[in-house]
Amino acid sequence: MVQLTPEELVSEFHDAVMELYFARKRIAALEAENAALRARLSPAGQGAVNEGAASAAEPEGR
Repeated sequence: MVQLTPEELVSEFHDAVMELYFARKRIAALEAENAALRARLSPAGQGAVNEGAASAAEPEGR
């Protein structure tokens, strides 16, 4: 097993936090794009139905 110095551990943690930050930004952008595409594809009366389905698919804790 590789032993890391405290400085290396902090650097690895910082890298992981930054990756998570950018992944969350990308997820938010994709969710917005998905919502816009759903709105374009669904008839006017179907918007509420699709919104409910999308909400049910989201993981808990958000």
